[in-house]
Amino acid sequence: MKIPAGLALKTIAIFSLTFPMMMMCRRAKQGPGAKPVDALFSGLISDREPGAAVLVVKDGGVVLERGYGVADLRTGRRIDARTNFRLASVTKQFTAVAVMLLVRDGKLRYEGSLTDIFPEFPEYGRAITIRHLLNHTSGLPDYEDLMPQADPNLPLEQVQIKDTGVFELLRKQESGKFAPGSRWAYSNSGYVLLGLAVEKASGRPFAEFLRDRIFAPLKMTGTVAYEYGKNDVPNRAYGHTREGVPWREADQSPTSATLGDGGVYSSLSDLLKWDEALLRHALLSESEMRPALIPVRVPEGPPTEPDGTKADYGFGWFLNPWTGHARMWHYGETVGFRTAIQRFTDDGLTVVVLCNRADLDALALSLKAAELCLEGSRETP
Repeated sequence: MKIPAGLALKTIAIFSLTFPMMMMCRRAKQGPGAKPVDALFSGLISDREPGAAVLVVKDGGVVLERGYGVADLRTGRRIDARTNFRLASVTKQFTAVAVMLLVRDGKLRYEGSLTDIFPEFPEYGRAITIRHLLNHTSGLPDYEDLMPQADPNLPLEQVQIKDTGVFELLRKQESGKFAPGSRWAYSNSGYVLLGLAVEKASGRPFAEFLRDRIFAPLKMTGTVAYEYGKNDVPNRAYGHTREGVPWREADQSPTSATLGDGGVYSSLSDLLKWDEALLRHALLSESEMRPALIPVRVPEGPPTEPDGTKADYGFGWFLNPWTGHARMWHYGETVGFRTAIQRFTDDGLTVVVLCNRADLDALALSLKAAELCLEGSRETP
């Protein structure tokens, strides 16, 4: 049946008015755990010090979305849902999805080797596949161990290593640390190379690919893969460390300029959209996403959590459950920042903690917040 033009316009007008209301209702939802989680962070962070941003989503509704403390000490600007933090290794899930999009496009293959993509890479790269890079079984040496000592007299921007610099360091090596696929060892080097593989296969800069294929379609308008001198981070939080009593801004290091392993900045409001996209399979279908959620199995040295306990890992996500609750999760640590995301897939619960100070354990705090929410759900009739 054809809808009359006048009625169609009226319907569009009504939808334009009601859709923002629907989003407001979704974001305003209250649920078990909001007050205790708020109290947890309020008790840790004062109004005039670097702090954190915390997001709790339950069954599609925002239970808590709040900032604590300031984004930088120079201006005293308050942290809120739009404040962008350096995600550090939480970036890896975006890099993995970028690769998976190109696999769907037919421009990359999970079993394609490093030398297929980069013919100039040494012979030891012939046995390393995209899959090995994604699940940290490549055996590539850590580029931080290969870097020369930074000259303290030079500006930081001149001594920061970029992705191409990492590639050159790895290209000078004669072998990896172990045979690809035989062991698991967390590898920032591998994710730097994945970012470069995305560039090579797509024919465009990695940061641009992320923007055009992931961030823009999801309306993650504040999220950016930051490159000094090329783009800016809106509503930026600056990292801090505490040396003695006073705080000191500690926002960049010689390893802060790489992209594929940790260069994305994002906020609670944008990560809420990311969580929704994962839930609704907005970028990749359920079947296309499935390879990322299959734990890798190796003959020796299984994946481990930061404390050394046994874990599971897929593509850009840890996958081991917590106290019997299925989840996909990751954490990030870099100078001045600590981050964590926990997605309890069977419980409909997501917790994000972003900190711009090095003394908070974002991973432990995200699990404590999840515990409070899960306990609250059990107590609710």
